[in-house]
Amino acid sequence: MFPIGDDNSGRQSFPIVNTMLIAINVLVFLYQLLLMAQSPQRLEAFIFKYGAIPYELTRGVDLPPTVGFPVYLTVFTSMFLHGGFAHLIGNMWYLYIFGDNVEDSMGHFRYLLFYLLGGVAAAWAQTLLDPASRIPMVGASGAISAVMGAYLVLYPGGLVRTVTFFGFIPIFFYLPAIILIGLWFVFQFFAGLASLGVPTAPTGGVAYWAHIGGFVAGIVLVWLFRDPERVERQRVARRLHRAFQRLERGW
Repeated sequence: MFPIGDDNSGRQSFPIVNTMLIAINVLVFLYQLLLMAQSPQRLEAFIFKYGAIPYELTRGVDLPPTVGFPVYLTVFTSMFLHGGFAHLIGNMWYLYIFGDNVEDSMGHFRYLLFYLLGGVAAAWAQTLLDPASRIPMVGASGAISAVMGAYLVLYPGGLVRTVTFFGFIPIFFYLPAIILIGLWFVFQFFAGLASLGVPTAPTGGVAYWAHIGGFVAGIVLVWLFRDPERVERQRVARRLHRAFQRLERGW
């Protein structure tokens, strides 16, 4: 199952921060492609320099190639790096689908802080579960998992348009967010349990505990960052929109 859209009927403002985050991630990835075109070694050095490496974070050491600033800040820089086209596109699509409404519920500045803190929590969750790993963590997945956790709290009954495939035939349907995101989390959780004690590389390079940590952080942090008045206005607008839809279908 893959989400392809959600109900934006209650959104009150343009998601400028969400759009900027997507743009920055894309621009950084284009720079990674430029490094790759110059030399695979240059790209590898860049990833090891700005990715978040659990061994460095837990020991406070800066392994070569040195980053030139406190290694703890790599929990921020790593959020904007990606391991390939599929990694980038998948992350940005989920951020596009779920991030705009979450930003609208918080306001622009609060949403930015929420996103960054969710990413930090995700990086540390993976680090604490695999503190000796020298494999760089990269990607916005942890921060986006926090966004999904917030979305689940804010809009558990929100309808998400979803596609799945029966062979080569696409099947489109709507699922409540609590089911779609809930199933996603269950998969992450059991995959995370299966990955315990296993180096990140054999798990396909997926840092499942970063996803889990980010998701849990999002569920907790949303209560601090949401604006109750904005959330209520969203809910009223959604209810009115759905009422008009029912009337139109009745006509």
